Amino acid sequence: MSRPQQRADLLPDVDADRLLDHLRDQRGEMEAELRRMAEAESPTFEPDRQEPVFDQLAEGLALAELEPRRFEGDLSGGVLLATPRHRERGRPYQLLLGHTDTVWPVGTLEEMPVVVEDGKMRGPGVFDMKGGLVQMIFALRALHDLGLRPRVTPVVLVNSDEEESSRDSIRHIERLARYADRAFVLEPGLGPSGKLKNARKGTGRFTIRISGVRAHSGLEPEAGASAILALSRVVQELHETSDPERGATLNVGIVEGGQRANVVAPQSEARVDARSTSQDDVEWLLEKMRQLETGVPGTELEIEGGFNRPPMEPTEGNNALWRAARRLGRELGLELEVGMSGGASDGNNAAQYVPTLDGLGAVGGGSHAPHEHVVLDAMPERAALLALMLLLPPTGDLL
Repeated sequence: MSRPQQRADLLPDVDADRLLDHLRDQRGEMEAELRRMAEAESPTFEPDRQEPVFDQLAEGLALAELEPRRFEGDLSGGVLLATPRHRERGRPYQLLLGHTDTVWPVGTLEEMPVVVEDGKMRGPGVFDMKGGLVQMIFALRALHDLGLRPRVTPVVLVNSDEEESSRDSIRHIERLARYADRAFVLEPGLGPSGKLKNARKGTGRFTIRISGVRAHSGLEPEAGASAILALSRVVQELHETSDPERGATLNVGIVEGGQRANVVAPQSEARVDARSTSQDDVEWLLEKMRQLETGVPGTELEIEGGFNRPPMEPTEGNNALWRAARRLGRELGLELEVGMSGGASDGNNAAQYVPTLDGLGAVGGGSHAPHEHVVLDAMPERAALLALMLLLPPTGDLL
């Protein structure tokens, strides 16, 4: 593939065609590595099942002259941190983020085996996000093999609890992001074209509990105070508060309560998902939650929870990385797009400290769904894009 006439001047001494050809020659090996990784089932809540994936990552990173280290988790399978074996002191570093865990339980392969058809690999976890992990390994290996040395040192952090809000590993992410030059997140691209992500909604989880007064529904209903009636009014108010156009939404996904049909309900509970595109709207939603009232005498309301991932907003730094990616993509013959994701990732947390670009992982679809798949021919292209991004000068030079 010939390079477009209008060249990007970000990396004038780098032969993008050579890099892409090198990675395309390894497409078969990338496919084999992704199959191996996907067949190592690694659901979040089974820490021991993360070990084969971490071992595979360590093998691949070692070939790129990165030294992997493991840190045990308190609630998870821990994290893998990899840094160059020969790192120049004082040089800035860039953070690459990924995760080994999937939403698929052990045994899924029996009904959803890893298969390749029509240029796509299907299977549990191939898209979210083992395809991105494989691309990362091969991008780093390509830089090593071709003698291309980043000016900003790559540091890799892969956790095993991202699908559960990274509750155990967040301390590692924030510690490294706080002092990094930038962060690249290997989550899958957005939509069929694999858009990159310069913004994500923040996410929150809340539990609303209402206590009432139990009474016989036939003999003396007036002596009771229905927690279910109170909850129904709260649920309606929450959905009326939700404002999709604004990007601030509340969804009541689970409702429970009561004891028997002939008993005035003494308790009820609702679990609520909250999403917001900005920190201002996070505060707006929180204030709306604080103002909730049951409207039923004799009932009391209690709210637990909060936002577990802040919004990733399209900051100047994030947009600078996106503009660089678009220009470098054209060097590879790719016309990239950018978008906002309604879901959250570790990019949300990293972006609170450092310019962040997300969605640099696989192109495909079906995240968390039976049709999960990766477009195999796109893997060398996305690995080449990541490799070029890693060769960028410090982010301050891009602003």
